[in-house]
Amino acid sequence: MFAKIMLFLYFCRMTRKERFAFILDYFRKEQGPVTTELDFASAFQLIVATLLSAQCTDKRINMITPELFRHYPTAEAMAKADWEEIFQLIKSVSYPNAKAHHLSEMAKMLVAQFNGEVPDNTDDLTRLPGVGRKTANVVQAVWFGKPTLAVDTHVFRVSHRLGLVPETANTPLKVELELMKYIPEADVSDAHHWLLLHGRYVCKSQKPQCESCPFNAFCPAGLKILKERAAKSSTVSKRKA
Repeated sequence: MFAKIMLFLYFCRMTRKERFAFILDYFRKEQGPVTTELDFASAFQLIVATLLSAQCTDKRINMITPELFRHYPTAEAMAKADWEEIFQLIKSVSYPNAKAHHLSEMAKMLVAQFNGEVPDNTDDLTRLPGVGRKTANVVQAVWFGKPTLAVDTHVFRVSHRLGLVPETANTPLKVELELMKYIPEADVSDAHHWLLLHGRYVCKSQKPQCESCPFNAFCPAGLKILKERAAKSSTVSKRKA
């Protein structure tokens, strides 16, 4: 019991730098190199799938992209299609109307300004219709192997819950910049996926699995949630008794 108390006190006094070191060391050992769960065979297919995945699950995107890529495997092929034709192939995803327009316009711009090739830098990528900083960072990290860190809703949520970023980091860009201060360049690309997958499967938005989380000894949000659950369980037990 004494050892557990001392360990708890140590975790409570961890600096942000120590917190990052502990979490990153865990992920390196337990997960190792990871990548996106989206299916793709080219930079163009990756950017299309990433654009489609906004506010939609990777599972859903992987269900519709095989047929989409069969019709439009390249930017040149998609640029020739009307947005309505694209819409018919992606109508089961979230916001299909807007995404169909973006895909059509993006493909046309790639052909007209980039010879059909996906650019490898943030400035050019974010000029493309429907492509924001998050998508640009995913493409640069996954396809071009650059140390860029995309902040989606999972990464944003997990970073705050684990106390990796201050409360003042209230935008994806602020979270990204805070994370980049502490994550070694060699780990940046993997760190995006580590945090994302942790948010997707453990630190869920509505029902976080704090009991099985490897960081529940020092996670500020997790400790609060576990305390609330214990109090609720105790109240229920007393009522039954």
